[in-house]
Amino acid sequence: MSIKPRMHHFTAAATLLSVVLLSACAGSTSSGGSSSGTVSVQGREVSVGDEMHQKMLEEGAAYDDVELQAYVNRIGQRLAANSSKPKQTFTFTVIDSPDINAFATPGGYIYINRGLLAYLDSEAELAGVLSHEIGHITGNHHGRRQTAQVTNKVLSTTAYILTGSGDIADASNMYGAELVSGYGRDMELEADGSGAEFMFKSGYDPDALLEVIGVLKDQEQFQRVKAKSGGKKIGSYHGLYASHPRNDQRLQTVVRAANDLDSDEYIENPEVPGEFRGQVEGLVWGASVQDQRAENRFYHNKLAFTFEHPEEWKVNAGSKSIVANAPDNSASLVVSLRRRDAKATPRSVLESSGGGTLSVGAEFEPGGLKGYTAVSSNGAASRRLAVIDYNNLSYLFEGKAQDFAATDAQLLGMIESFRPMHPKERTSGTPRYVHYVQVPRGATMASLAASIRIPNAEAQLRLLNGLYPRGEPRTGDWIKVVR
Repeated sequence: MSIKPRMHHFTAAATLLSVVLLSACAGSTSSGGSSSGTVSVQGREVSVGDEMHQKMLEEGAAYDDVELQAYVNRIGQRLAANSSKPKQTFTFTVIDSPDINAFATPGGYIYINRGLLAYLDSEAELAGVLSHEIGHITGNHHGRRQTAQVTNKVLSTTAYILTGSGDIADASNMYGAELVSGYGRDMELEADGSGAEFMFKSGYDPDALLEVIGVLKDQEQFQRVKAKSGGKKIGSYHGLYASHPRNDQRLQTVVRAANDLDSDEYIENPEVPGEFRGQVEGLVWGASVQDQRAENRFYHNKLAFTFEHPEEWKVNAGSKSIVANAPDNSASLVVSLRRRDAKATPRSVLESSGGGTLSVGAEFEPGGLKGYTAVSSNGAASRRLAVIDYNNLSYLFEGKAQDFAATDAQLLGMIESFRPMHPKERTSGTPRYVHYVQVPRGATMASLAASIRIPNAEAQLRLLNGLYPRGEPRTGDWIKVVR
């Protein structure tokens, strides 16, 4: 079988989401509750889900492949129509992110990362992922888990994800950590049971859901090996690694119970032979292929930050500082770094190191980070100072100008534009895609991986093809490679 590669224009992998403050509410009920308080809570949750979805689309989070989006939506809508809430509106979106994840948010919004899609082997497995997330929505797991109402205040509507900054991104790369973090073993199991039922009623083999768990457990095992050598904490697919052992008898029981459901008529398997492979062929692997960088911004690839500068200003990065200069040298902004003191605040750092008399001090949050700025005066000379904490460093800003009063607003604007780099702004080198090839005679995973220039190539090929940790392909098999 020959699959023609599809080349696409890809939108950058970036997601900005609202993180919602959830507070205790004794009057909240589980699914099925009909009190006016519960309806009000659910209404606010749906509103938050709508807001989050719009922000994601505005920020270019959706993977730019119309055919793939339509394919995933068609599968999702078939499953939703056979769910316990067939009249509820569901929206399915593929996210342009390499992370192994899928998640649901209030309002029927379900997302799957292209990173997870690459490791699935069939449409049935894709249906397993989507049906599990549908199960979280139909089971009202957001409301039941929190037993709380969503307040009107959105804590952070522009928290950067996947940049390594802030507690949100550190929480296993969770998108809006409070809303899509793990639901706990019982709710995950309930979502699997419901999902298996939805799959059966839609014509898919529920056992494919068990295969998905195997894919995720292989990823977990691989990440543990990497973490052990690198000393980093591993992330997970919202709690499934912790809640589902590979051979979990309860899991197998609830999934396979779907096969015992009574059905008055034969349900035809909706899979079209070769369609899943055709949709995955040409899928971006790893970082987003599009490098989107704005003019008049300085980007520091290693430290992953960026800030805006006026047109024609020149920025030079040295070993000790970054210096931005006006074309006539009438003004400058110097950025220096120091190791962050966990016990100190940006304000205390500025006040202890600024010198002169400080005035018009103010806290600010550039790109969701914590910062403090003030004007330092020493006689007739004034400087614009600021400190911003990002990861394990404190960034110290010092702005000077011959005409400080006229230039201060410009200097402050540069400082306030400082933020973590968005994934789409990172230079990712040579773009790579998933392709299907037939295994030639005598080939092994080691020989196939030898020509693939990606980290851990042999392990990645096994993961992509369900052969981790030591499996080998057979001659003539169609397998996924990365090129």
